[in-house]
Amino acid sequence: MRNIAILGSTGSIGTQALQIAALHPDKLHVELLTAQHQWQTLVEQALRFGPNAVVIANADLLPNVRKALAHTDIKTYGGYEAIVQCATMSSIDMVLNALVGFAGLAPTVAALKHGKTIALANKETLVVAGELVVGLAQAHRAPIIPVDSEHSAIFQCLVGERSPVEKVLLTASGGPFRTLPAEQLALATPEQALAHPNWHMGPKVTIDSATLMNKGFETMEAKWLFGLADNQIEVLVHPQSVVHSMVQFADGAVKAQLGQPDMRLPIQYALGYPERLPAPELPRLDFGQMAALTFEQPDTVRFPCLALALEAMRQGGYAPCTLNAANEVAVEAFLQKRITFGQIPMVVERTLGHTPSTNGPIDLDTLLQSDGEARRMALQILQTA
Repeated sequence: MRNIAILGSTGSIGTQALQIAALHPDKLHVELLTAQHQWQTLVEQALRFGPNAVVIANADLLPNVRKALAHTDIKTYGGYEAIVQCATMSSIDMVLNALVGFAGLAPTVAALKHGKTIALANKETLVVAGELVVGLAQAHRAPIIPVDSEHSAIFQCLVGERSPVEKVLLTASGGPFRTLPAEQLALATPEQALAHPNWHMGPKVTIDSATLMNKGFETMEAKWLFGLADNQIEVLVHPQSVVHSMVQFADGAVKAQLGQPDMRLPIQYALGYPERLPAPELPRLDFGQMAALTFEQPDTVRFPCLALALEAMRQGGYAPCTLNAANEVAVEAFLQKRITFGQIPMVVERTLGHTPSTNGPIDLDTLLQSDGEARRMALQILQTA
C-alpha cells in the first residue's frame, strides 16, 4: 500500500488521480488532499476517500470545510503554508504535485527535503528552479517521477537503458490554433483557446498549450529531469497526440511511447511505479483505425512564446523564473479578456527584458523575490497594453 498526497485534488490532474486511486484501493491510499477554493468538491473527495488530512489554501473557507467534516476524524487545515507543511507528513510515501504555476515550488522543495517521492505534474517547479530541485532530489535520495505525458514517455523509454541519450524528441499537439492564420490567431478568444482538440486539461495549461509556451516549459523540464543539454531536445508537432515523445540513442535507434491522449495513463504509471498497474478501464489504441501519424516543425513566428521560453532556458539564471511569472500574469489577463491572445507574448517578452542579473546563489528566497518583481513588472506592462 502506497500512501499518497494529492496537492490540487480538485483540478484536472487531481480528479483523474483520484479516479486511479479508486481503481486500485489495495495499492493506493489517499493520505492528504488539498485545494485552492473548491471547498465543496474537497469535502466530497474527503468523504469518499477518507484521508488523514485536508487543506484548503483559501483560509477564509476553512470554517466551511471544518463544519462539513466535523463528524469525521479527518484533520482540517487552511492556508498555503499548511499545504507546504502537510506535504512533509511522515505518513506520506508519495506527493503528487498537481498545483498550478509557481505555487507548486515550495511544497516540492519541502517534500524533497523530507525524502518524499514526488510525482510531478507541476512543470513550473523545474522551469523556475530546476537546478535547486534536482540538487535536493539527489541530496535526499528522493525520486522525481514525471506525470506530464511527454516526460512520462521519455521516462518509460529510458527504463532499463544504460546507453547515453543522443537526443530527446518532445512531441506537441500544436494546440487548437496549429493551422490558424496569424491575423486570426492574434484575435483568438479564450473560448477558442480552451477548446483543445485532444487533451482535457485545466485552463492555465490549456492556454499555454495554445501559445506553445507549454512546450517551452516542457523543454526546460526535460533538461533538468534527464540531465540533457539544450541542444539535445527537439520539439516536434504531432497533431494526433499518439506518440507522446521519443528518445534517440547513440546508435541512431529511436524508442517511442505511444498511447491514447488520456492523462490517466501517465498519472497511473507514476503512482504505481515501478509496477505497471492493470487498467482494463483505460482506453487502448486501435492501430487499424489510424490513418497516419504525422510530424512537423513548430512555427515559432506564429507562436513566439516557444521561442521566448527557449531563449530563457539558454539565458538561465532568473530568466526562467521571470518568464514563468510574466506568463502566469498574461494568461490570467487573457482569460479575463483584459488582453488579446496576441498580447500574451508581448507581455512576456517585455517582462523578460527586465530580468535581474544573477548575483550569488539562487535559492528559494531569491526565487520568491524574483517571482514577485516579475509579476509587478508584468502588471505594469499590462496597464499600457
